[in-house]
Amino acid sequence: MPKRVDHQQRRREIADALLRVVGVHGLHGMSLREVASEAGVSLRLVQYYFPSKEQLLLYTAAYLNRRLAEETSARVAGAGPSPRTVIEATLAALLPTDPETRRFHLAHAAFAVLAMTDSTIAAQAVLAGPDAREELLVQQLRMVLRPPSDPRAEAVGLLAMSSGLATSVLGGSRSTEEALGVLRNHLDRLLPVPTPARASSW
Repeated sequence: MPKRVDHQQRRREIADALLRVVGVHGLHGMSLREVASEAGVSLRLVQYYFPSKEQLLLYTAAYLNRRLAEETSARVAGAGPSPRTVIEATLAALLPTDPETRRFHLAHAAFAVLAMTDSTIAAQAVLAGPDAREELLVQQLRMVLRPPSDPRAEAVGLLAMSSGLATSVLGGSRSTEEALGVLRNHLDRLLPVPTPARASSW
């Protein structure tokens, strides 16, 4: 009886191979032959699943977004229920913290750069990710901010700050711990801890 092939799993394995290649060489030096070698399969097999480089980029961009969304969800699920912990976990998920997340964030940065100069769907697909994170932050900030503070503007600013910090970590100009410290310092000012009411002297 012939062995059944999980085609979705095979596509994910090829996408993972592309991400490993991109994490080292960037998108500009990526070829289907190099991805096939990294995946341990033939070039013909890669072309069977992805007849063109553009189709492989499209699939991998969407796959990368799903993986990053899963990382954010896992961090938020492990955080406490307060808006502050949810916000901090969401922002921390945007920072590389180990070799695997560094590889994913390097690939995400490479796709983001491609999106600035290439109008293909593959390039645009990677930009769909921040919307869900922005909405999550807006929802949490609405619980704790009061007018005239603008939850939407603060959410956009926090995501931009996290993105910039992630770039500095990837570039080696600061550590993940330093980046997290900057985020926490900003959140301490934005979301001050309420001072406990003094006990009555009566």
